[in-house]
Amino acid sequence: MIQDIYPHKLDNHYYPDRKANDDSTVLVIRENDVLAVDNRFPLRRELGIEEELTYLFSLDEDQCYFLLDVTGREYQIPEGFEFINIRTFRRSQSVAKHNVFLAYTAMQLARWYRDNTFCGRCGKKTYLDDKERAIRCECGNIIYPRIVPAVIVGITNGDKILVTQYRTGYAHYALVAGFTEIGETLEQTVAREAMEETGLKVKNIRYYKSQPWGVVDDILVGFYCDVDGDDTIRMDEGELKIAEWRAREDIELQPDDFSLTNEMMKMFKEGKA
Repeated sequence: MIQDIYPHKLDNHYYPDRKANDDSTVLVIRENDVLAVDNRFPLRRELGIEEELTYLFSLDEDQCYFLLDVTGREYQIPEGFEFINIRTFRRSQSVAKHNVFLAYTAMQLARWYRDNTFCGRCGKKTYLDDKERAIRCECGNIIYPRIVPAVIVGITNGDKILVTQYRTGYAHYALVAGFTEIGETLEQTVAREAMEETGLKVKNIRYYKSQPWGVVDDILVGFYCDVDGDDTIRMDEGELKIAEWRAREDIELQPDDFSLTNEMMKMFKEGKA
């Protein structure tokens, strides 16, 4: 999955006292684009900037990464580099998986910083906390990074699993999925989403694995479950264009190994789930 970057290791601990030097790696974000060339991000000295940068995280303990968010402002692209849409960056065969993971994580944090420039309670300008990764306001409001829980649901029916395709957007096969609502457990989300998207009741809900998914600020939680009773699919046509039972040998996997959804389909296809 996208976070499986061994032998590399991400250290997401926040060190507010770490400052960028000329050899520090900088993730330059512009909305949904990241600045890169081939398989690397720029160093500070290649950007020719003097402004203070925000510490993001480190890789393998000693390689620090910093953020420069240029969304909505004029920016002179340094020679040799280009802004690459994050989806294109993800699909590039020349980009290392750990760089894809770092880019998505940086973009998630950039959105959080950008969306909380002003306090949602009193409207005043906010500032960064000097001890933890938080944004503060003088009114006492404390804002932490936004993480949205969502479920991935592998509904099984003997040697078949229910696969879907969204009506718009992502074009490859996936599983039932959805966001957890207020006052709802993850298991209740599984049952509700299964009913809403496919009209199926489910049972034997069992946890598989979780995944950070900075694409939309998610923490994805995977579950397998069994169809309960009638296996007639009543598809939500407003959200899906395909919802059908597939035998293990007929499952079509996604083109990369980044997503929890793809791993869950692969595990079932190989008889491991």
